Amino acid sequence: MRDLPKRVTIREVGPRDGLQSESPVAVEDRARLITLLSTTGVPEIEAVSFVSPKAVPSMANAADVWGRVERNPTVRYSALVPNRKGAEAALAAGGFDSLQAFLAASDGYNQANVGKPVDESIRDVADVVSVAREAEMAVEVSISAAFGDPYEGDVEPGRVLGLAEKLLSVGVSGFSLGDTTGMATPTRVWTLLEILRDRLPAVRLNLHFHDTRGAAMANVLAALEMGCDDFDSSIGGIGGSPFAPGAGGNVSTEDLAHMLTDMGVETGIESVEGLLEVSEFLRGVLGHPLKSEVLAAGPRWTRSEKTKVD
Repeated sequence: MRDLPKRVTIREVGPRDGLQSESPVAVEDRARLITLLSTTGVPEIEAVSFVSPKAVPSMANAADVWGRVERNPTVRYSALVPNRKGAEAALAAGGFDSLQAFLAASDGYNQANVGKPVDESIRDVADVVSVAREAEMAVEVSISAAFGDPYEGDVEPGRVLGLAEKLLSVGVSGFSLGDTTGMATPTRVWTLLEILRDRLPAVRLNLHFHDTRGAAMANVLAALEMGCDDFDSSIGGIGGSPFAPGAGGNVSTEDLAHMLTDMGVETGIESVEGLLEVSEFLRGVLGHPLKSEVLAAGPRWTRSEKTKVD
């Protein structure tokens, strides 16, 4: 058993990655979701996405949503941007602490997602960095399909490393490794993280797991064992790429916080119960069941009335 991190940063991506695969939600409800999440102790929130509304209708009106959010000064907010135009729109909206650019580790998924090969997307990332640099703002890159995709199958760890090195050369500050369609398993997580930690020891690494095949929590534990202390998650377990066949939801924020809390790992989140209240709100907005296991079963420390004792 490896020593686990004593504290983990959870970045909430439900308002962006979570809602992008849902039918469009009203601007007021999207803003309300971000505001509610801002009160739970989650330290980072990926709030909106400045992508083409034709490509992702659920992410339309990003500036309007952002303008209605009651922001918490203790929370770091980021916006997802695909290119220079998106970065300029995010800076015009104001108030973000960082930008999140993105591309895929495979040409197959990159073509499906943004209609171009990976090398062209690297140039887009460089443009985002150029815009952000003028505002003295950091840019992190989400590397989608870092463990494989439905178009090309497995992605070799060396390919991810090479891509990361190219992106560092254009000025990005860190990476989020996305398991976009649930291709990862613990051994694959160990292998990729060992290579990246060995070659890029000072670079921030975030893990973004989807639970498509039920391995997300096992993959989180595998990453913890490798010293990773930074994870994405989505309230209610919602999410998934509309451009990746079979993509499932993200690991649920309340499930992740519940497990870490019981393991004695600090997250800064004030209570799992507070997250569950936000999930209840979201379930009402979406009008369908969520994928959160803890929302269904309750925290392990909550006993039913029949078993409570004085």
